[in-house]
Amino acid sequence: MLNNHTMTTLSDLGLNGMLEAFREQLDGVQYQELSFEERLGMLVDREVAQREAKRLTTRLRSAKLRHSASIEDIDFRTPRGLERSVIMGLSSSHWVDAHQNILLTGPAGVGKSYIGCALAHSGIRSGHSALYRRAPALFADLSIARGDGRYLKLLQGLARVEILVIDDFALTPLAGSEPSDLLEVLDDRSERKSTIVTSQLPVDSWHQTLGDPTISDAVMDRLLHNSHIIEMKGASMRTKKG
Repeated sequence: MLNNHTMTTLSDLGLNGMLEAFREQLDGVQYQELSFEERLGMLVDREVAQREAKRLTTRLRSAKLRHSASIEDIDFRTPRGLERSVIMGLSSSHWVDAHQNILLTGPAGVGKSYIGCALAHSGIRSGHSALYRRAPALFADLSIARGDGRYLKLLQGLARVEILVIDDFALTPLAGSEPSDLLEVLDDRSERKSTIVTSQLPVDSWHQTLGDPTISDAVMDRLLHNSHIIEMKGASMRTKKG
C-alpha cells in the first residue's frame, strides 16, 4: 500500500525516471542487498538521465538539422581535405564555449552540409542549442519578419542560439537588404555565440558577394574573427554514392 502511494506521488510530481527505477527495484531481487543510500542514488541518477535525454531530444528537434549526422559517421577515408585530428578536436565543442566560428568551403557534394550538421549535433549533445538554416531561407525569414513587424524578435531569437548553421552561403550575390541583415545577425552573435557557415566559394571570394564595401568589411571581420576554416575538395560524394 505504501509503495502504491509512493509511486502515485512520484507520478504526480512528474518524477517519471525515479518512478521507473523504483518499480525496477521492487521487482528485482538484486536490489534487496543494496543500502538505502545506494538505492536512492540509483533513483536520482535515473531521473537525471531521463531528464537530460528529454532535453537532448528537444534540442535536436528545435535545431532542425538538415542531416542526421554525427562525428562518428564521418568518412575520413575519401580524400576531400578533411583532417581527422581537426574534426575530432572540434567534436569536443570547445569552440562553442570559446564563441568561435567554423567556415566550411568546397565544391558541391563534398559533404560540407553534413560536416556542419555533424559538428552542430556534437554541440547539441554537449548541451548547446543549435539552429540550421539555408542562407536563402534565412534571408527570406528576415525579409518577411521585417515586413510584418517581427524583425527584432527574430534577430533576438537568432542571437540566443548557441550554434547557428548557415548553409549554402553566397550561392548567388547577396541583394537588397540581405547584406545588412546578415551583418545584424552576425553582430549580435560576435564573441557571444558560434556560427557555422558553409559555401561553395572560398572564403577570400565572399567579400565580393556582399555588395557595399563597408558592410562587406564588417561582415567578414565578424566571420573571420576567432574562426576555424576548413577547405574541402574532391569529387562529389553524391556521384560516388550513385
